Amino acid sequence: MMDKLKMHSPNLTEANIAKLAELFPSCVTEARDEQGRVKQAIDFDQLRQELSDHIVEGPQERYHLNWPGKREALLAANSPIAKTLRPSREESVDFDTTKNLFIEGDNLEALKLLQETYLGKVKMIYIDPPYNTGNDFIYDDDFSEGAAEYLSRSSQNDDFGCRLTANTETNGRFHSDWLTMMHSRIRLARNLLRPDGVIFISIDDCESSSLRHICDEVFGENNLVANIVWQHSVQPKGYTQLFSVHHNHILCYSRSDEYVVQPLERTEKDNKNYSNPDDDPRGPWRAGDVRNALYRPNLIFPIVTPSEKTIDPPENGWRWKKATIKKKIQDGEIVFSTDESRIIRKIYLEDQSGRAPETIWFSEDVGNTRSAASELKGLFNGVAPFDTAKPLKLIDRMFQVAGLQPDDLCLDFFAGSCSTAHARLASMSPGPFIMIQMPEPIDNTKPHGKAAQNLGMATIADIGKERIRRAGNEIQNETGLHGSPLDVGFRVLKVDSSNLEDVYYRPDVLSQDLLSENVDNIREGRSSEDLLFQILLDWGVDLSLPISRQDIDGKTVFFVDGAEKHMALAACFDLDIDEAFVKQLAEYEPLRVVFRDAGFTSDSVKINVEQIFAQKSPNTEVKVL
Repeated sequence: MMDKLKMHSPNLTEANIAKLAELFPSCVTEARDEQGRVKQAIDFDQLRQELSDHIVEGPQERYHLNWPGKREALLAANSPIAKTLRPSREESVDFDTTKNLFIEGDNLEALKLLQETYLGKVKMIYIDPPYNTGNDFIYDDDFSEGAAEYLSRSSQNDDFGCRLTANTETNGRFHSDWLTMMHSRIRLARNLLRPDGVIFISIDDCESSSLRHICDEVFGENNLVANIVWQHSVQPKGYTQLFSVHHNHILCYSRSDEYVVQPLERTEKDNKNYSNPDDDPRGPWRAGDVRNALYRPNLIFPIVTPSEKTIDPPENGWRWKKATIKKKIQDGEIVFSTDESRIIRKIYLEDQSGRAPETIWFSEDVGNTRSAASELKGLFNGVAPFDTAKPLKLIDRMFQVAGLQPDDLCLDFFAGSCSTAHARLASMSPGPFIMIQMPEPIDNTKPHGKAAQNLGMATIADIGKERIRRAGNEIQNETGLHGSPLDVGFRVLKVDSSNLEDVYYRPDVLSQDLLSENVDNIREGRSSEDLLFQILLDWGVDLSLPISRQDIDGKTVFFVDGAEKHMALAACFDLDIDEAFVKQLAEYEPLRVVFRDAGFTSDSVKINVEQIFAQKSPNTEVKVL
């Protein structure tokens, strides 16, 4: 049937709502029009909160998930922080060349620091957050403090606050605190995903429904790909009055409709029902359904066989119209049974390029908690220093469904023992990853904690870093690829206070005294490499690009992404920079160059720097720190 002309001008309101829905999915809700019909609408209170740097009041009746602390979660996600990432060479492996990152610190702060550099660049995220079982530790993101506390938490001093708190069931905000913690982090994570990106989140029954509501709000409910049920255990628990629980959930959401679910490779088990009893030249086949799942009266008709017998239609009708069935019979795709009592549709093995992932993942295919513990024991001298690791095959299955390629970036911001990093290194298509884990102290009252302590590890971050080291060594030994392009290294970066003194203040505490600080604004104790990584963050340069040092005219110069002409960035933080040195550096024609603000021999040299680069390297962007 032909489409009818609209005969009216475009509905600009609907178009504007669609645009806002793309920018702010959490602001889309449902309302009733004058006729009482449900329609899509904008939650203006929520939109005001999205565009505000303080908590906005004004709830109204609407369909949405709400809890005490939701507005604080929005504020926590949107508020700026004065922090940086400081490199730790001694804890890294192949620091100068690896493309893998391990970020140690609060994952909310780490996600904020990554927003500019990795906006829309991550193909896949997997997280295994605390399940809120009544004894888990969650992050306490309190943004209601006064000026002094604000400065402290913005890292205007050197105090380091972990902000971990036990979320016991006796807490009146048991669910609310967990929701607040997760909401802000998932919102920031969405920004990092590519348009064709996808996120997987492990969770148990306790918070699975709440987490789904959060993700529906952040990603849009249309972007739910699947609610996967994973058989995490096979051993009966021995409960007498309860079900023995053998599953967890893995929620899968896409960034947009550009994501395409990737089929899994076929196995012998998948192909066992294919055979070729009639020597079909197209090879093995199996019988497929010819019935329509829905009632289609226009597809209800008899089929006449070659011997002029009649085959009655199924109750809902055939899957195809008459002309299509006739063509399939002529092509041999549909054949008749020996007694001509039914038709048989052939589904050919040669047409099956893969198999669709299913929403139930059995432990025999993807492993369980026991196999995960065994994998850890294999790395750590027969003991498991972590009690909630995930099996490598489970995460590798996610890699397959996501379609992760060797150049694609993978992120895990609840890294734990770094099962995700291990799986990435051991996968068929190893590639770059970013792991984020807070240095949460290990509970040495438990067996796994004692095991970790005996191995010299004090925090969960220590476990993760050591696992990557050991997994990398094991993979190199198994493959014999020592010194090869296989990247088993990782660059350790730690969330810390800014390298600059007093770089961020609340307007209500800004004073004239703060505007007259010393000329050199670098915080005491910070190295040139510390400054380099803050520059990379501020400029949005990939934190995993190769770094080299060169001595030019007695000055140390950092080159990022190559030492030849047109590298991504050149940086020199030495003092006594003169015009002769600047002219030599300009010969490299870097895309960006940065100096220390107090590093020039005179004000005239500082003034002339831009002019020198304008003449010798006009495409270079020049800045000072």
